[in-house]
Amino acid sequence: MSQITLPSLYGIIGYPLGHSMSPLLHTTAFRDLGIPAVLLPWSTPPEKLATFVESMRLLNIKGCCVTIPHKQTVIPFLDEVTDRVKAIGAANLIYWDGDKLCGDNTDVLGFMAPLEENPAAPELKKVLLLGAGGAARAAVVGLQTLGYTDITVTDIAADLPVTLAKEFNLQVVDWDKRGSVEADIVINSTPLGMQGKFESQTAYDTEWFKGKKGLAYDIVYTPFMTRFRQEAEAAGWRSVSGRDMFIAQADAQFKTWTGQGLSAGAKQVVIDTLAEK
Repeated sequence: MSQITLPSLYGIIGYPLGHSMSPLLHTTAFRDLGIPAVLLPWSTPPEKLATFVESMRLLNIKGCCVTIPHKQTVIPFLDEVTDRVKAIGAANLIYWDGDKLCGDNTDVLGFMAPLEENPAAPELKKVLLLGAGGAARAAVVGLQTLGYTDITVTDIAADLPVTLAKEFNLQVVDWDKRGSVEADIVINSTPLGMQGKFESQTAYDTEWFKGKKGLAYDIVYTPFMTRFRQEAEAAGWRSVSGRDMFIAQADAQFKTWTGQGLSAGAKQVVIDTLAEK
């Protein structure tokens, strides 16, 4: 009687999770590469986070993507984290190293990828970062790695940008005054614009784009063309989608788990799916 090989379990945790394309991307790559595994979405309220991490140990879940709002709060529940996590203060990846449950951050690699492939013009030096959560921290590390030093951060939660600014030597502006900042590059690292209850919203008023040119970078990838990007392009700005960041950071996650990069087919299915949204 032949043995049945059960697929290895991977997952993504966050709250809410309706927007996530990680299950489609990773599970397609597992299939394309002949790896018996599946990545499942597990919507995890903050009060259940500790319980979930313990369930990873109990059920031998092989790894997890981590998204909003758990990127910072998951760290105390892990055995070890990489230097990247220590620098950023957030983790978006859980993986096993022997019998230790570890955390890493691939968001910074993903964030940098579009800027490295299609760098902003040299005169675009002043950056306004909207949001100061886990993704914003990765953006700051990526920006400083690429040589950007004039970075202003803001968030509707006033304490978050102050903390971030002290750690990374940034400037801070009140959320209500963000439109007054002279910026060549505006980055949305908030959930505003994300498919679901935030989809009709934007973190940056359309009027603030007018009369100047620059680069609008949205880390949101569903929908592909967010309101933030639409209004930026209508005003003559160039825009970058969170899709490229998402694929690049996921590729780094997949390599950590399997030693292989995402399949071309997996990347294409995400591109095609987002093009339909």
